[in-house]
Amino acid sequence: MKKSTRFEKIYLGIVFLLMYLPVAVVIIFSFNESKLPVRLTGFSLQWYQKLFADRDMQEALVNSLILGAASCAVSAVIGTMGAVGLSRIHWKTKGALEYISILPLMIPEIILGMVLMAFFYMLNLPFGMLTLLIGHTVFCIPYILMEVKARLVGMDPSLEEAARDLGATSLRAFFDITLPLIMPAVASGSLLAFAMSMDDVVISIFINGPRLSTLPIKVYTQIKTGVTPEINALCTIMLAFTVLLLLVYSLVRKFYRKLR
Repeated sequence: MKKSTRFEKIYLGIVFLLMYLPVAVVIIFSFNESKLPVRLTGFSLQWYQKLFADRDMQEALVNSLILGAASCAVSAVIGTMGAVGLSRIHWKTKGALEYISILPLMIPEIILGMVLMAFFYMLNLPFGMLTLLIGHTVFCIPYILMEVKARLVGMDPSLEEAARDLGATSLRAFFDITLPLIMPAVASGSLLAFAMSMDDVVISIFINGPRLSTLPIKVYTQIKTGVTPEINALCTIMLAFTVLLLLVYSLVRKFYRKLR
């Protein structure tokens, strides 16, 4: 047992080292004085100063945040409605519909991007925020749909039936009974979809307009001229913000448990 426990600790240590060592390197080199990320030459905050003075980078970040929030909001509504609808039908083609609903996750991104580009061109839609919103919504919906569908499988259907027996309409029973029970799944799926939207490069390049830039596209285009430690500073700030959100969520959750 002791050997097994020691082996498990070593294995977990290696896994965490491989996962977080690149993140630690990015954080360290964001404070490096040199522009070349090869060796440490001294401590400096110049890259954070340049980041806060870079209007193009800030605009790209704001565009990504707006796009991610909007696509997640639309996807949450469509994905939740789709999951609830699939859970209530008993057609012979239900299995095929479930596979079709997650098809955007199975298709390679480069193919999905080309298809969306051709589709928007056929509709004569101007490439920009609208096409990005539609494209991101397409691949964000399956994340929320799968999370909500899994939650509905473990939910007792008699709860909503009891609400109807007490006089509630189908819509009232959904908002008062079903929606609060599946809200954790909606929230987790939305967070995952938001992360995927913020990270997308391939699809966004195909359906992006010439005057609009998102953060992943901005970083990707800078590879041609060389990525400066300014990107490391941006990654460090985003990582710190994410950790802060997790800490706040943990504190709020503990406080809520104490109240209960």
